[in-house]
Amino acid sequence: MAITKTDFMRGMQCRKMLWLDKHKPSLKIIPPEIQARLDAGNDFGDRAMGMFGPYEEMTVYRPGTTIPDKKAMLAKTAKHMEKGTPVICEAAFSNYNNYCAVDILRKRGPVYDMYEVKNAPELHEQFVKDAGFQYYILKRCRVPVSRVYIVLHGPDEANPFLPVEVTTEAKGLYKWINDNIWDLNRMQKEREEVQVEPGECCTRPYECWYYAYCHGGMPSGGEL
Repeated sequence: MAITKTDFMRGMQCRKMLWLDKHKPSLKIIPPEIQARLDAGNDFGDRAMGMFGPYEEMTVYRPGTTIPDKKAMLAKTAKHMEKGTPVICEAAFSNYNNYCAVDILRKRGPVYDMYEVKNAPELHEQFVKDAGFQYYILKRCRVPVSRVYIVLHGPDEANPFLPVEVTTEAKGLYKWINDNIWDLNRMQKEREEVQVEPGECCTRPYECWYYAYCHGGMPSGGEL
């Protein structure tokens, strides 16, 4: 096991959440409204791929599934990096098996700008941490990243994509990520279930999909 961007973000919200993801994923309950929001985010991300014109997408699935083939994506990304492709979407990188796929990687001379796409009207701290994790992996892979952006949902469909620069903030998270990624790697491999007292981490910044499991079957509304 290693740590992906999603693993890191979920593990930093609650260590038990990450452990359950790895050992008891069947216990998760994703409310329909949350799934709809996730699907809308994926659709928005797909549309954003073309915001700079022609692009090459790195997504490859394992045969007969919708599970990303990380090994194939890493190889495809390396090929396009060597080729000098101007815009690479879902660009895959790995360092000591820790992994991320960058929504949009745009070549600008000898350096790259990276864009993390979020279907939201305003910037949130979690978005910056998300981008910071990706910057961490790319830096460890010796990819020269110059600028880091979060692409928000613009004011209307005539202007759907609003890039917000977060370079200083995202790059400033490097040490914090390095201080935690290896601990999360170790923790998720533990055989015994990680114990965390229910609290604010159950709902912030996102409601946990294991809420009912950790609260004895009680839904987040507080009624059985």
